[in-house]
Amino acid sequence: MLRVAAKRLFVTPSTAPSQAVRVLPRFYHERVVDHYNNPRNVGSFDKNDPTVGTGLVGAPACGDVMKLQIKVDEKTGKIVDARFKTFGCGSAIASSSVATEWVKGKQMEEVLTIKNTEIAKHLSLPPVKLHCSMLAEDAIKAAVKDYEAKRSKTTSANGEETATGDKAATA
Repeated sequence: MLRVAAKRLFVTPSTAPSQAVRVLPRFYHERVVDHYNNPRNVGSFDKNDPTVGTGLVGAPACGDVMKLQIKVDEKTGKIVDARFKTFGCGSAIASSSVATEWVKGKQMEEVLTIKNTEIAKHLSLPPVKLHCSMLAEDAIKAAVKDYEAKRSKTTSANGEETATGDKAATA
């Protein structure tokens, strides 16, 4: 009787009833860990600055929220700086950090070609974390769209040529 009770209390791995239900630890790629532990370009710019575009996106399913801002040189159209603030998991923070690194020094049209699959591949994200790289892509697009909307608004207000080449009427 005592042996039966002891076997029930002290089940060793070799005597465990279901060997197939072993849970293996999940490890993140070293790039994810690096960008999580040492995130690049954390912070924000003044959202009212006409040279700044802000993209704010979120994933309701997991609760991740990402704000990515770009600062654009109006003369050259190049992104001279980028910042982010992210509330979410390590993969979301790493995706934001990588996105800000990749957009710096590039033209507006060029950053729109950055795809979530490239970010996911660079970070070796598992399939369950692909939504983080999708957020980063969406944040880039939203920041560019915001900057272009601000630019067209200030261009129209100044009576300069609009994107279609027509002169805007001044009040």
